[in-house]
Amino acid sequence: MERYYNKTSASNSKRNLDKLDNSDDLDSLPWDPAERKKISQYLPNQKDEVRRQYLTRGPCQPYGHVFQKKKFGTAMRRFNPAWFEKYGNWLEYIVSKDKAFCLCCYLFRDDIPKQGGNYAFVTEGFSCWKKPEALSEHVGGINSFHNIAVKRCDDLMNQGQSIVHAFYKQGDVVKNEYRIRLNASVDASRYLLRQGLPFRGHDEGKDSASKGNFVELLKYTGEQNDAVNKVILENAPKNNQMVSQVIQKDIVHSFAQEVLKSIMEEIDHGVFGLMVDESADVSNKEQMAVVFRFVDKSGLVKERFVGVTHVKETSSLSLKSAVNDLFAKHGLSLKQLRGQGYDGASNMKGQFNGLRALVARENSSAYYVHCFAHQLQLVVVAVAKKSFEVSNFFDMVSTLLNVVVASCKRKDTLLDMNRKRVEEGIDSGDINTGTGQNQEISLPRPENTRWGSHYKTLLRLVELFPSVIEILESFQDEGADDSKRCQAYGLLKYFHTFDCVFYLQLMLFILGVTENLSMALQMKNQDISNAMSLVDSTKRELQKFREDG
Repeated sequence: MERYYNKTSASNSKRNLDKLDNSDDLDSLPWDPAERKKISQYLPNQKDEVRRQYLTRGPCQPYGHVFQKKKFGTAMRRFNPAWFEKYGNWLEYIVSKDKAFCLCCYLFRDDIPKQGGNYAFVTEGFSCWKKPEALSEHVGGINSFHNIAVKRCDDLMNQGQSIVHAFYKQGDVVKNEYRIRLNASVDASRYLLRQGLPFRGHDEGKDSASKGNFVELLKYTGEQNDAVNKVILENAPKNNQMVSQVIQKDIVHSFAQEVLKSIMEEIDHGVFGLMVDESADVSNKEQMAVVFRFVDKSGLVKERFVGVTHVKETSSLSLKSAVNDLFAKHGLSLKQLRGQGYDGASNMKGQFNGLRALVARENSSAYYVHCFAHQLQLVVVAVAKKSFEVSNFFDMVSTLLNVVVASCKRKDTLLDMNRKRVEEGIDSGDINTGTGQNQEISLPRPENTRWGSHYKTLLRLVELFPSVIEILESFQDEGADDSKRCQAYGLLKYFHTFDCVFYLQLMLFILGVTENLSMALQMKNQDISNAMSLVDSTKRELQKFREDG
């Protein structure tokens, strides 16, 4: 039965999600055996779908957990992780209860009469670690309750493996056509996923000129390969074209499972760091993104995105529960953590009740590190707001952007003026030419919390300064109304002052130094020692600038 674990089921479970209540959504079934409902509590038409989902996931086996020792007589005993290897197709362990359970017996205990003493591994849990022979006794003979449950699990998964079942049922020709059609759909999905492109189109009807990326890519593949063209789309059976939304989601889910499996193999029950961030998506649902940072077997530092989890609320307890579920799903333990990285929100980095503190209570080795690049941005923002003159300077720059590039017409006017100035400079020999020089540029609008974008805006302002002054002068003389002309006059007067030029050059230098540091801190292969060295050198450079100018 092991062949069914850690593989994506091609069963109808995904197709029947709409049959389950929201509370019984297959994807939200609890991983921890301690939180599972009895199978008898599900509706009759839901039971097999729930069973398939649990069998597809496999038993809950937290390999990296540090198992507690208990005293039996004069000896200290604990759960032996080697039992996961010996009884890997059914043995489960609940961290919160420090007990072992049987997945197969849990799934079918209500359907098989005369269960005898099997309740120990189903309801109460087994924790008598001094008697490991009880595990073999639970398995029993060929007609034992446990082996009957295992056989039913095998039968259930055989029914669910629709693709494999089709291969053995159909003739060789049909099987070959099916394989070609499936491979074509998988290849199209792989390409779209890799490029980050949408699958479906607005109109995928028969008469539509564009049926979406997935169907159009399949059509193009068929045009390039006659063998594929003969078995896809219109040339395939209408009930087996492999282009439906359900099939696409099954393929995408399979890719996700394979990627996650590869990441877990890279970690290989070792230690790693946890990085979490949460925000609302376009549908206004709170989503928690999770990234693992670890060192692989060759000594390379890697960061791997492992998923986005929906959280009903952003309290520290809710986030901690979501992290626990994710770890249990992948057989990981908080004891493997050696670092935590979050943003500056109190629910994340709170020293007493934040997610940081909740994790640290279970594992004191999980040290918290606030993102250096994020701290740098917060420092620059705070310092800029403390200085009235600097704050006023950026307010004037923001007003300038509203006047000069607020509309497409004004933006085009600025581009035309700059192009004319560059052409005149090239003709007179004042401006050099060459590859990559004299590109068409405009004034970008900065983001309030990303001061690297302010640096780019100031660089462009210096480069476009003559054209900006020229367009302000034209607005002053030919503005649509008095208020626009007065606004242009005020900007012209300010940007010709010494204060403006001084703060422009001052902030160019400061933001240039911090921008270099910010980019270095965001490098994927950056380490803590080099990061601290970069911070110290930047502080010395700024201190020298303060003292010597």
